[in-house]
Amino acid sequence: MADLKNRLQADLTSAMKNREKTRTATLRMALTAVANEEVAGDSARQLTDDEVLKLLAREVKKRKEAAEAFAGAGRAEQSQLELDEAAVLNEYLPQQLADDELTALVDAAVAEVTEQLGEAPGPRQMGQVMKAANAKVAGRAEGGRVAAVVKKRLTS
Repeated sequence: MADLKNRLQADLTSAMKNREKTRTATLRMALTAVANEEVAGDSARQLTDDEVLKLLAREVKKRKEAAEAFAGAGRAEQSQLELDEAAVLNEYLPQQLADDELTALVDAAVAEVTEQLGEAPGPRQMGQVMKAANAKVAGRAEGGRVAAVVKKRLTS
């Protein structure tokens, strides 16, 4: 069993004992999402830590989008609840890259693609650069941030 999944289960038990309502609900939801993912498809399987991290990142993104929707509809209380849940899940994700670190990784990806193509990539090669950049970033920055930096780098 994955170490991250075990940590989630242990933290859920602790949160239940300490009567932490939001944390308990959030960890239950995360473990349910992991369990659903494990039985999805043709055969049941154990998720690796990387797969659990990707799943948690997806759940954080859902919470942030829901919080924006609630805030836009004037439902501040629900918006805050979604943000609180996202904060609990963020504790399990790797530290996000700073802007300068992200830019350095994108520059390395651009150099890699330049070497493959034999010329500097332009906006038409954004897909190739994104693929190389995402491999280097490895989930430590949101896709939108990576895309914005790549686009800026290719158009300048």
